[in-house]
Amino acid sequence: MLPLANIVRDGGAQVAGSDRALDQGRLAPKFEWLKSLGIDIFAQDGSGLTSGDQILIASAAVEDSVPDVAKAKELGCARMTRAELLAELFNASTRSVAVGGTSGKSTVTGMIGWILTDAGLDPTIMNGGVRKNFVSADTPFASARVGHGDVFVSEVDESDGSIALFQPEIAVLNNISLDHKSLDELRALFGDFTRKAKHAIWNADDIESVALLAPMALPDAVSFGFTDRADVRAVDVVEMPLGSHFTLLVKDERLPVTLQVPGRHNISNALAAIAAAQALGVPMAQAIHGIERFAGLARRFDIVGIAGGITVIDDFGHNPDKTAATLATLKAFPGRIIAFSSRMAMARSG
Repeated sequence: MLPLANIVRDGGAQVAGSDRALDQGRLAPKFEWLKSLGIDIFAQDGSGLTSGDQILIASAAVEDSVPDVAKAKELGCARMTRAELLAELFNASTRSVAVGGTSGKSTVTGMIGWILTDAGLDPTIMNGGVRKNFVSADTPFASARVGHGDVFVSEVDESDGSIALFQPEIAVLNNISLDHKSLDELRALFGDFTRKAKHAIWNADDIESVALLAPMALPDAVSFGFTDRADVRAVDVVEMPLGSHFTLLVKDERLPVTLQVPGRHNISNALAAIAAAQALGVPMAQAIHGIERFAGLARRFDIVGIAGGITVIDDFGHNPDKTAATLATLKAFPGRIIAFSSRMAMARSG
C-alpha cells in the first residue's frame, strides 16, 4: 500500500490512510515518512473517513470488520481493492511491463526499473521491495518510483487472481510452482497473462513454464535461461559470495556480464530483465550497463553486518523454491552455514 499511496499522491490525488501497525506502535519511521510527504495518517477507527466522496482502497489483509470499512459503508464511499487501483493506473499507461510468477517478481521488477532509469526512460515503478539503487535521505522506503516517461513497470500477483486485471504490453513470467493456488489455476492465470501481451518473456529452465508456453507458440515471445534452447542465455557462469560473472548469449553475440547480486536465481532474474528491456527498445549494451549497477532489494540476501568473522544475512524467502535458492547461493560462502527460519520458529512456538 505504501508505494501505491506514493504513486497516487504524486499523480495529484489527496491521500490519507490507516494501518493496524500504527495502532500497535510499530513501523514508526514509515509512518513519519508518509506524514512528511503530506499523507495524513489516522488510527484505524474510522476517523479518517468523513465524506462519501472519498474512495476506500483496502488491501487483502483488511477485513470487513475493520472500523474503516464499516464507516466507508455508512458514508456510501466507493471501494476498490489495492490491485484494482494499481491495474487501473497500469492499464492507462502508454507502455507497460508486468512481472509475474511464483518467485522473483520483486527483484525482476526492480532490475527492469533500474535498467530503464539508467537508460534515461524515467519509468514509473511499483513493487513490493525497497530497491537499494533508489534509496536516499528523501526516499528511505523506495518501493515505488513515479517517473514522467511512458513506461509503467509493476509486479503482478497471482495469489489472489488479480493478475487477470492487467493488460501488459510486455508480460514477464519468471516461473510457475505451487504456492497459493493449484497448478491448474496457475496455468490458467499465467496462460491468459502471457497470451494477451504483445511480448511474452518466459523461463526456458522452468518445466511448468515450458509446458505452458512452448505449445502456445506466441509471436514475439522470448525465452531466457541457462539451457541451450533459450533465446537469451547465460553460459560460463562463475558464482561468488556477493555476485557473479557470466557470458550472455543473444543470437550471435557473446557479451560479458558482472552482477552485484549473488546466486544463479539472480542470473536468471537478470536475463529476464535484459530481455524485457530489449523488448522496450533498450540497446543491449545499455541494458548490460544498467544490470551491472543493480544493487538489489532490501531483505533479498541482504548483508546485515559482519563481526568476528561471521556474516549475518537477512532474506525474505518464504516458500520452498525461494528458500532453496537462498541456500544454494550460500554455498558460495566459505565456512559453516547456520540458517534460521522465523516462520518455522513461530509455528513451533505455538
